[in-house]
Amino acid sequence: MEHWSVRLFNRSLMKQQKYEAITMMLDVRGDMRCLDIGGDNGVISYLLRQRGGRWSSVDVDVESIRELVGTEAYAIDGAELPFADATFDRVVVVDYLEHVADERRFIEELARVLKPEGVLLINVPYWERDGLLRRIQKLLGQTDEKHGHLRPGYTLASLERALGDDFEIVAAHRYSGFCTEFVDTMIVFAMSLLKGESKSQKGLVVTGQDMAKYRSAFRAYSLVYPVFRTAAWIDHLVLKNISYKLLAKARIPQYIDDEC
Repeated sequence: MEHWSVRLFNRSLMKQQKYEAITMMLDVRGDMRCLDIGGDNGVISYLLRQRGGRWSSVDVDVESIRELVGTEAYAIDGAELPFADATFDRVVVVDYLEHVADERRFIEELARVLKPEGVLLINVPYWERDGLLRRIQKLLGQTDEKHGHLRPGYTLASLERALGDDFEIVAAHRYSGFCTEFVDTMIVFAMSLLKGESKSQKGLVVTGQDMAKYRSAFRAYSLVYPVFRTAAWIDHLVLKNISYKLLAKARIPQYIDDEC
């Protein structure tokens, strides 16, 4: 039977777009050592493992990740990574940087555990200024504090500044449009009403217990999901210049070459 997090992934426009964006930039060959950080309740960790390589995962809470991938899942709290220098060929950071208090230390840790010729992919909220969506989210109580965000997001320029001299961005992609984000906002709002005010360091977290407890609600959502699919279509054809997620590919500067 399909794991609950995979079923949830298959009904989430945002999660699917996130995974598609990551895999478009991610090149994993043979038995490369790879690390994902902030693996989205385990589903991104699980799906990335299907593409090859030897993966490890770290996050604030790894219980759901371990349900899916078993070993090589480590709990962290902040910036420190429990790995030796130059361990990984690929490092994928998924919605984690904006939660870390010591941003500079975390970037240094990423550079430390990445092999000199390795590749970093980093996914963050794109934020330039408050707009209509942001105002709607605040009206619904979905503030940065509620989501566990210490920073509202990044532009390409501010992400480059955060990476400093440790990394140079070699490619970037923005995705997740207004309609997709609005649908996700309403789902998060509905889920927060069901769960109450509980939150973690990474905001509202949906667990397997939630899927079982609110089975009827998830079943009802599955029935209307095809309607929500039109949100992605509208974003792609009508609102394609509006996006709320930023994915960047970076290398250690002195090792950038034609292969990147």
